[in-house]
Amino acid sequence: MVLGALPLVLPLLISPRYRGKLTRSTYECGISPTGTSWVRFGIGFYVFALIFVAFEVDILYLFPIALVYDDYGWRAFAEVGIFLSILTLAVVYAWRKGIFRWAK
Repeated sequence: MVLGALPLVLPLLISPRYRGKLTRSTYECGISPTGTSWVRFGIGFYVFALIFVAFEVDILYLFPIALVYDDYGWRAFAEVGIFLSILTLAVVYAWRKGIFRWAK
């Protein structure tokens, strides 16, 4: 329990107590922020992120198949082909619906 609590308590004991006036600002990168941090982002950002996450998870399914590819031969090749063709159809569908176009 000590080893689990130590990383949580130690920073509280040794961290500096002073917090500058820019600590609670939107960005602390040296550039003065303009406007408020509560702005609405377009839905396109969220849709694009969800599509990215979905395709990343789909690509992760290909790694186990690559490990046992030699054991199954043509069957694995056919299954990967079907899987990639379904992914390609999903990309074509999203492209035709205009999801990849950014509204200005």
